[in-house]
Amino acid sequence: MSYSPRVIACLLLCLCASLVQAEISYAPEQPETAVEIIDELTNKHYRKQPLDDALSRQFLYQYIDSLDPAKSYLLQSDINEFSRWETELDDMLKRGDLTAGFAIFNRYIERATDRLQSNINLLENNYQFDLSREESMSIDMDDVPWPATMADADELWRKRLKEAYLRLLLSDKEPQAARDLLIKRYINLGKQLAQRDNEDIFQVFMNSLAALYDPHTTYMSPRSMENFRIAMSLSLTGIGAVLQLEDENTKVVRVVPGGPADKQGILQAGDIIVGVGQGNEEIVDVIGWRLDDVVDLIRGEKDSTVKLEIIPSSGESAGNSREIAIVRDKIQLEEQAAKSEVIEVNSEVGHYQLGVITVPTFYLDVEAYYNRDPDFKSTTRDVMRLLDELEVRKVDGVILDLRNNGGGFLQEATTLTDLFIDPGPVVQVRYSNQVVSRNHRSHAEAYYRGPLVVLINRLSASASEIFAGAIQDYQRGLIIGEQSFGKGTVQIQLPVRQGQLKLTESKFYRVSGNSTQHLGVVPDVELPSFYDKDEVGESADEHALPWDQITAVPHRRYNFTDVPLETLKERHRYRQQKDPDLVFLNEELELMRERRGEKTISLNETVRRQEMAENEQALLNVENRRRMAKGLEVYPSVEKWQEIREPEDPETRDLSERDPLLYETGNILADYLSLLAPKSMLVTQP
Repeated sequence: MSYSPRVIACLLLCLCASLVQAEISYAPEQPETAVEIIDELTNKHYRKQPLDDALSRQFLYQYIDSLDPAKSYLLQSDINEFSRWETELDDMLKRGDLTAGFAIFNRYIERATDRLQSNINLLENNYQFDLSREESMSIDMDDVPWPATMADADELWRKRLKEAYLRLLLSDKEPQAARDLLIKRYINLGKQLAQRDNEDIFQVFMNSLAALYDPHTTYMSPRSMENFRIAMSLSLTGIGAVLQLEDENTKVVRVVPGGPADKQGILQAGDIIVGVGQGNEEIVDVIGWRLDDVVDLIRGEKDSTVKLEIIPSSGESAGNSREIAIVRDKIQLEEQAAKSEVIEVNSEVGHYQLGVITVPTFYLDVEAYYNRDPDFKSTTRDVMRLLDELEVRKVDGVILDLRNNGGGFLQEATTLTDLFIDPGPVVQVRYSNQVVSRNHRSHAEAYYRGPLVVLINRLSASASEIFAGAIQDYQRGLIIGEQSFGKGTVQIQLPVRQGQLKLTESKFYRVSGNSTQHLGVVPDVELPSFYDKDEVGESADEHALPWDQITAVPHRRYNFTDVPLETLKERHRYRQQKDPDLVFLNEELELMRERRGEKTISLNETVRRQEMAENEQALLNVENRRRMAKGLEVYPSVEKWQEIREPEDPETRDLSERDPLLYETGNILADYLSLLAPKSMLVTQP
C-alpha cells in the first residue's frame, strides 16, 4: 500500500506531537525496590559477586548496550560522558540513587527521536539511493564503533536505510511501497519510544545488572508480571514459540513442540520476525519494537490467523523475507505428550525394528497429582505406557528422542530415569551456601532393561540434560546427537517491593560430579548440528555460570555401553560420506555456516541479486546431487524446482528424508545392537 503525501504529512505531524515529552523521572517506590534487588542479588545468588567498582563498570556498558545494541543512536561523545559513572553506579544504587540510569535513558530517547525524524525527512524528501554503487556495510555489531560525530552517524544511517530499502526490493516490494513502508516503520518506532515510561526504564536498568550475575536472573516489573501471568494462563492462545529481542529484531529461540507453529512446520529457531498481521489485514513492520508489544500482536483468539513476515535462518529463503500464516490455538497438554512410533532399519548388520519415543517436554498435571487423581498425566506415566506398547511389538531397542526438549519438571526427569535404572542417585543439587542435596533418586527396579539410545540436540536443556547425563554416567545407554544446551541452574522467585526477582540459587551436578551447567552433555556419537554453539546455548552468554565439578556419588555401571565406540563412529562417518540424505544435510549445513560467517553485506543491487541467485543455485545443486544418488529425476532449474516442489507432508515421505538424523540414529543403534554381547544386563556395583 502506498501513502499519499498528505497522509504522510499527517502521520509526521502525529509523530512529532507524540515525541514532544518531558524527561522521564523515576517513581518514588523504585529507589527502595532497587536497594532490595541489590540485597537479594548480593546475598542469595549462587554467584557470590559483590557490587563493587569492577561490576559497576560492567553494569554501565551492559545498560548502554541494552538500550542501543546496534549502536544506532548514541554517539561516542555520549559514551565518553556516561563513563564518569563507571565506578559510581554501585554506590549510587546501594543508596537508591537512580539518577544515572534515567539520565542515560533520556539522552538515548533524545538521540533516537532526532534520528528517526531525520530518517523520515530523508525518505519523505525522496532521497534517491544509488543501488549501483559498489559499497558494503558491516553486519557484525561487535566490529562497529560508536559514531564519533553526527556526520559519522549520518553516514552509518545512510547505509542502513539503503540496506533496508534494498532488502524490501529484493522481497519484491515496489520502490514507492518500500519507501512508504520504511517511513511507516520509523513512525511506529517513534511511537514506541514515546510510550516508554519509568517502569520500562527501571526494568531495563535493573536487568542490565541482573544479567551480569547469570542469564537466567531477571527482574520483572509489575506490568511484566501481569504479562507473564497471562502467558501462563489457559486463556492465552498464540503460535507456540519462545521469542527474544536481539539487537532490534525479534528472534525465535524455540518452537514449542505440539504448538501451532510446530504443526505448521515452517517457523524455526533462529528465524527473525520482522512483521505481524491479523487475518487479511496489512502486515505491521515490527523491527525495533519492544518484545512484549510484538508478543501482544501475535496473541489472539483461538482459530484466528496471524501472518508473520520472517527472515528464515536456513533453507532456500535464508536471508530473504517470506510471509507465513499460522492459525492460533491453545497448546494442550496432550499435544506435548510423549508419542511413539516404530521404525525399521535395514543395514549391512541386519534388519531391526526400533521403538522411538519422542518426549517434547517434562510435563506433569500438578493439580491432578496433588488431588491424588489416579489418572494424572505425566511424562513418566506416558513413557511407561509406550514402553509396554513397544514391548508388545517386540522392538529390538528404544530411542528416546529429547531433541528440542527444553526441560520442565525436575521430578519427572528423576522418575523417568527411574524407568531405566535400579535404585540410586539421579542428580545432585548444590545451593549457594555450598550444601549439596542428593535427594533426587531412583527408588524402583528398572522397568525397561533393553538397549537404549538417547537422542539430544543443542536445544535439549535442563531436565533433558539431567536425564541424559544420568543415563550416560550409569553407562545405561548411548547418548547420540549434539552437545546439549548447558542449562544446569535452578531459579527461585522472590517478591520485591515492586515486581519480582527471578534469581539463580543452585546448580545441578551429575552423579559423576560433573556439572551440566555451561558444558551440557557431550554425546558419545556426534551428529551434524543445525545450531552454532557460539550463538545458541549457555556457553554463548559471557556471564553464564561456569562448568565445575563436585565429588562423585557412588553408583552402578551397566554393561550397555561396553561396546567399541570408535567402531560406531567409523561406521557413522562412512554413512555420512555415502548416504545421499546425510550428504545433502551436511552440504546444506555447510552452506549455512558459510553464510553465518559473513561479516559484511553488499549494498549493490546487482551484486545482491547475483548472490541470491547463486545461493539458490547452490542449494539446488545439493538437492540434485541427492536426487541423482537416489535415482530420482533432477530439477532443470531453480524456477522449476520451486514450481514443482509440493509442501512437505511427513506422512508420505521416507524417514531418511523427513528426519535423516533420526534415521541415522536408528542406523547407529543397529550397529550398537550388532556389537552388543547377547547377554543379560550385568551390573558393576559401586
